[in-house]
Amino acid sequence: MSIWQPLLIAPDLSKRGVGKLRRSQAANLFSLMIGCLLGFLVTSQFLLWIRYNSSCDNGLWEVARRTSRRLAQKLVSADIIGESGLLFTGVMTAQRYIDSRAVAIYDTWGQGAPGGLLFFSSDGTTSKHGLPLVALRSVDDSYPPQKKSFMMLKYMYDNLLDKYDWFMRCDDDVYVHTERLELFLRSINSTKAHFLGQAGLGNKAEHGQLNLGPNQNFCMGGPGMIMSRKTLSLIGPHIKYCLEHLYSTHEDVEVGRCVHKFAGIPCTWSYEMQSIFHNNFGGEIEAEALSKNVLQKVITLHPIKRPRQMYLMHRVFLRLKSAELRHQLIELERDARQMLYYQGDHCQLLDGDECPSFDRSVLQHPLKQFKPVSLHDIQTWDFFSKNLYSPASSNPRRRIEEFNEIAINEVISDLMAMINRYSKQRGRVIDYRDVVYGYMRYTPTQGMDFVLDLLLSYRKFRGRRMSIPVRRHAYLRRSFASPLVRLVEENDLKKVHFIVPLAGRSEAFKRFLQTYEANCVLQKHFTALAVVYFQNSDARPADEEDPKLLLEAFRIKYKNHDVRLVEASGQFSRAQALEIGAKLFSLDALLFFVDVDMIFDDGLVRRIAWNTQQGRSVYFPIVFSQYDPAQIAGSEKIVPTISFSKKFPIYDNASNKNSETRSFVASGQTESANNAVGQQTLRASLNNSSTLTSDGIRLESPLELAASAAKRAVTDDRHGYWRHFGFGIVGIYHSDLMLVGGLDTTIEGWGKEDVELFDKIVASNLTVFRAPDPGLIHVFHPIHCALSLSKEQAEMCRGTKLASTASWDDLGARVERQFPDLLSD
Repeated sequence: MSIWQPLLIAPDLSKRGVGKLRRSQAANLFSLMIGCLLGFLVTSQFLLWIRYNSSCDNGLWEVARRTSRRLAQKLVSADIIGESGLLFTGVMTAQRYIDSRAVAIYDTWGQGAPGGLLFFSSDGTTSKHGLPLVALRSVDDSYPPQKKSFMMLKYMYDNLLDKYDWFMRCDDDVYVHTERLELFLRSINSTKAHFLGQAGLGNKAEHGQLNLGPNQNFCMGGPGMIMSRKTLSLIGPHIKYCLEHLYSTHEDVEVGRCVHKFAGIPCTWSYEMQSIFHNNFGGEIEAEALSKNVLQKVITLHPIKRPRQMYLMHRVFLRLKSAELRHQLIELERDARQMLYYQGDHCQLLDGDECPSFDRSVLQHPLKQFKPVSLHDIQTWDFFSKNLYSPASSNPRRRIEEFNEIAINEVISDLMAMINRYSKQRGRVIDYRDVVYGYMRYTPTQGMDFVLDLLLSYRKFRGRRMSIPVRRHAYLRRSFASPLVRLVEENDLKKVHFIVPLAGRSEAFKRFLQTYEANCVLQKHFTALAVVYFQNSDARPADEEDPKLLLEAFRIKYKNHDVRLVEASGQFSRAQALEIGAKLFSLDALLFFVDVDMIFDDGLVRRIAWNTQQGRSVYFPIVFSQYDPAQIAGSEKIVPTISFSKKFPIYDNASNKNSETRSFVASGQTESANNAVGQQTLRASLNNSSTLTSDGIRLESPLELAASAAKRAVTDDRHGYWRHFGFGIVGIYHSDLMLVGGLDTTIEGWGKEDVELFDKIVASNLTVFRAPDPGLIHVFHPIHCALSLSKEQAEMCRGTKLASTASWDDLGARVERQFPDLLSD
């Protein structure tokens, strides 16, 4: 018998044993539950502590979830996020740039963004300009902005994924052509995964250090990167992972790595993207330095770090847009004219004139449209190759001026764009190489005409590829569009304060007062007149009237008109007189410096007000200066074209009451012809009313003559010249005059003070508006150059005196008459 036998213990099946067993099992189960709960709590707290203290701050995710939707709702209600649903643009900036670069973006291309636009910056960033801003908490402005970039993408994914088709990330130093960007994006299917931008692999120093795999690249962050909705939806859930696994210090490289890993696509491999997303590696882009070829293709430009350059760049693109719209207007007008021609309709304007032809800049139209009436009207051509050869210049051979180079380059650029408009459909492209030679001319009523001998390259990229050099002639016309005028309501015009320096010259001053009365006072223009009179400057002839008495009579006649007289002592100084006159008025006053030898029409006041803007522009009109009437060919003793000391008669044909009125001077009558009606003219001048002589001659009053004198004056090169180098007549605000330092009151006499003022204004931030004014005429008077003038003033005086003698044609004819043997063989 084995000593080992199983020990069997029978369980206690009594009621007491069963209850004890149940209590033991319940206690064990309760202990297990308590242990599991405590373990879960401890583990959770431990994991939260680890994440909170890790390099990737978990607070960002909580902030994004708690605040992003609330911010999005607020911004939607404020119309910051647009309703087009095409593109959302996120601009990364920093506190130091929020009120400079960000404001420049918001004021320029941000206004035309095809969708929503928000600025993303660090925690605590504020803007005093009220920009649409998202301040990402727990994000600083440290560089590189990796957290800022990924958190901006996270914000887009959480709040805007279903609202837009495309999402753009860009810096605050990039310019975006929003109109081209919209057209570009609408041509691409946004339901597919796309990652658009200028592809990059890093510079040579970083080659092999960015941990990029084969066929892996990234979109450069400078010129901007664009994702489709599909791409953002694929990387959005994994942004946290991408931020925790950084392999370089470049945020654009890491964004590209994230897109490649989770969306499975690289940045667009396309050579064309280099010209669309333009990045200047040489430094900041200057607005005026870019060629038209770049401006016509580009969508984004980087970098533009100075806000002023951002505004200038925006102005450049607005100017291109304006030119494009004007070109479209000409094409529409031409089409309308052509349709009327096909329909057989005879187009007439309301005044009975025929409708103008709009065929002004088409290749099929001949360049011989302008038909000269006389030899003088023939428009000559200028020849250019390496140099410019012009028959109209005193220096016939010279280098090509910068403005001509710009015009030629722009014409060639427009021509090549027109030729290659359908190059993709035709499978060929024409490249510009060089201009062998060319001709150009300026036609005032048509535009600029060009005949260019071009060296081109014909490249065929479809079918049998080939590249062939070709040489072609191009006949082009760059037409002028219809003039655009800024309309200003009469009530909005500023008061113009005329300031007149005066020393003697009673007859000229009387003529000026009559002109001012007829074209300012009686026309009810909002003007004032201030005369600064140097009484002791020069002895006044005994037979001349006192200018003070003339002005006093004028003041009594028009009591409600602002007329002021200031008497100055000492040697005459035009600069000092103008400064004295300017101080009579407030800083907001619009001043007009004018001389007594000027006559003007009734439109001068409006032109001064339109062309002068306070703090922005100064008006320097180019006046027409008359030649000596005694030197005009055909009459040695013609009365000066404009004179109010002798009133010109106006004939009425008794046999035809509807015949037009004409003056002696306009019809070429001499001084002797005026003597017959001298007494009647004198009587008419006393009462300022027109009269009829016994011979049926109607005599105009002085005011009638003054009102029409500037309009009657002939402004051609036989009777005078345009003073392109005269700057004495100027419209300027008093505050702007003080800003540039005023006039140099140490200059005595006439001359030089106007040139120095012009130089000061050019050197300032004010814009000089300078254009010929046909209604502003300088009446001829003998010029006496005082011996007391400085050397520079004396040279100016003698130059003006000689230039005002006669035209080249009349001088040549006079030399030919007086010295016939000089030019003979």
